[in-house]
This record gives sequence, C-alpha cells and structure tokens, in this order.
Amino acid sequence: MQYYSTNKSVPKVSLKEAVTKGLADDKGLFMPERINPLPASFFEKINQLSFQEIAFEVAKAFFGEDIPEADLKELVFDTLQFDCPVVPVQDNIYSLELFHGPTLAFKDVGGRFMARLLSYFLKGNSEHVNVLVATSGDTGSAVANGFLGVEGIHVYVLYPKGLVSEIQEKQFTTLGQNITAIEIAGTFDDCQRLVKTAFLDEELKSNLTLTSANSINVARFLPQAFYYFNAYARLKEKGLQDELVIAVPSGNFGNLTAGLFAQKMGLPVKRFIAANNENDIVYKYLQTGKYEPRASVATIANAMDVGDPSNFARILDLYDHSHEVISSVMKGFRYSDDEIREVLFNVFTEKQYLLDPHGACAYKALATDLAEGEVGVFLETAHPAKFTETVESIIGKGNVALPEKLAEFMKGEKLSVPMDKEFETFKKFLLQEAK
Repeated sequence: MQYYSTNKSVPKVSLKEAVTKGLADDKGLFMPERINPLPASFFEKINQLSFQEIAFEVAKAFFGEDIPEADLKELVFDTLQFDCPVVPVQDNIYSLELFHGPTLAFKDVGGRFMARLLSYFLKGNSEHVNVLVATSGDTGSAVANGFLGVEGIHVYVLYPKGLVSEIQEKQFTTLGQNITAIEIAGTFDDCQRLVKTAFLDEELKSNLTLTSANSINVARFLPQAFYYFNAYARLKEKGLQDELVIAVPSGNFGNLTAGLFAQKMGLPVKRFIAANNENDIVYKYLQTGKYEPRASVATIANAMDVGDPSNFARILDLYDHSHEVISSVMKGFRYSDDEIREVLFNVFTEKQYLLDPHGACAYKALATDLAEGEVGVFLETAHPAKFTETVESIIGKGNVALPEKLAEFMKGEKLSVPMDKEFETFKKFLLQEAK
C-alpha cells in the first residue's frame, strides 16, 4: 500500500516511510491510496468475534499488504490487552467506554499500536528515532506510556502550560527514561505548530530522525477505527445494529476521521455526529461551507480545545472537498461550558451514569439529534477521574473514585522542561539533545 499527501505535491511513500516521517514534505497528511472494503461475511459474523479478533481483521485491510499476517496478529493482540464495552445509559442510547486501557483514555490503542509498529520497522536498525507529540491532554499520556522503555526511540511531549488537568499532566511528566515533557507557554495550537514546523526544518531533518505520534500519523489514527467495528458488533449481539448513529467528541478530529474510514470500509453507520465545545470551527464549516481556523479557547473539555484541527484535511480529501457530501455524512453540534456542566450533572443524577466533560458533549448531541427508531452510541473517551476537580465541582466532592492506575501516577514527581512558544527555542533544544 502506498500513501499520498493530502496536498498532493510530493511522491507517494510506503507505510514504513509514512509512519517514520509522520508529516509529508509538502506539509500534508498521509492518506492510504485506497480504502479496502471488508467482505459481507465479516459483518455477518462480527457479533461472534472479540474486540481483538475484530481489530485484527480490520488491521489486515489497512496493513496486510505491508506486514506479514503472523506479525500483524501479534502486534494487534499485544496492543489490545483490554476491552471497550458498550454500556446502556438510557433507551436506545449507549456509551462506548474507551477508557479501559493503561492511561484510561481512547488514545491508548493508537499510541500503543504506533509504538509497536514503529519498533517493528526499526528492528535490527541502528537508527535512533525522535517522536514529537503535541497534546491537549490525553494524547501525551497515551503516547508516552505506549513508547515508555522502547529501545531506539525518544519521545518529546509538548503540552500547553496550565491547560491540561493535573492527572493528565502527571501521566506523562513523571515517567522519565526515554520520555521528555516540554511545558509550552501557549496553547495546544502553539504546541502543534512547533511540531509541524520541526518536521519541515532542514537543519533538524539533517541532524535528527523525527516523526510524530499525534493523530496526524497514520499509525496513530487508523487503529482508532477498531472501536467503531467493536461498537457495531456489541450492538448486533443485542439485535440493535440497525439505524446506528454515532456521536464523537471532537478536537483534532482524528477519532471521527477513523470512524469515517470505517464507514468507507462498509461499516453500516447511518450518520456521525461531531460534538464540539466552544472551539467550533468544524461545526461552523458544516453550517456555512467555510473553514476558518482561529486561536483556540480554553474550556472544561480541554482535550477538544483545538482551533485548527489537523485531521480535517483528511476529511476534506476523503470527500473531494465537497461540503454537500461532508455535511450529509456528519452533523455538528457545539456546547458551552455551562451546557456541558448541565448535562453532566443531569445524567449523573437522573441516569446514574458519570460522564467526563468530553463524553458529555457527545451524549448531549446524540440525545438532541436521535430520531425515533434509531440507536445511538456516544464515545466516552476518557475516565471521569482524569478530570476529578472539574467533575466533582459539578456533581459534588467525593463522587469520583480515583482508579488505582491514576493514583499511582499522582505519586510521581513532575519532570518537565519549561519553554516559550518560539520555534527557534524548541529547535535549539532539540539540536542540543542530539549532541
């Protein structure tokens, strides 16, 4: 399988090159040259398969031409050592809980899969790879923990100072070893800009091998398609797979893009819903046809605080930049902090289900849009305890139990490098690290 750039001005590359480069030389994002549909027989028996077995079949459609089947199976099963259950919240609305991995966030799958895939490609190679990742919260912890201790790879996590929760911060600043956390005096968009600019800097490229573990990397975002097939399978077990609508809390849009890929592969999703916070750039595009990025604003759903979502370039490419088609396959909703607080409180008190702020956006959009006869799934992307202070300020102190995994992170000492948001500062730091 070859991969092309969304900007279409550089030659196609192999999977290995796409993964190790992260970003194309013309600043575009890599896309597979084709999306292989899955056979009807797969969907007929999907409810009889485990999450791991489903993921392996999907992975073969993505990566089977480039990785031997036995190696790919080992990679997938090693990545997915946990489950993602579908949990009823109310009539015809279900939560797909994606927070049962090592860092209790949906990005555990993509982060761990990419770490294993990159390690696979580097096997027997003396090359040292530097992974740059910008995070608005959960990406940093998922990638850092996925790559922790992997030989030949060093990870630099850039995050906005004061704009991630304390628990999120502890999950990637306390690790040490081959993980370096960099605390940027700016926003997530500043962090993302620094990473993208680094990939295009000739001096850095001549001195360092750089790649990214954000959802701009195909090895990070494509495995997130596994979730959607698993949701369908678990609903089919209940006879509820028809008229399926899926709501996704959306920041950098990698997760939703993976869902659209799943649909292109044959997954029968009636429509997707993009749930936004006050960073509503894509919501406005869906209404007007105009894509107008702007500086992000801080909200209580901080992992969605993105003012120029990278993966929207993939969505545009997937549908030939047709606003008409894009707005037919997905709908958009946006919510203020007050609206997020209200739905989180109401669902907790009325349904006895505890949402995190991001899942609350998706639940609200789904409950608003779901029509009679439809079945809805919203993605609950992170454990509420990752936002304990915010959640308990809404539902009352003492109502969020801290899982043992998170409690261990909280005991660690924060190790981070403070830095301004100027690229020259970041570049100088990386060059010094390379010496």
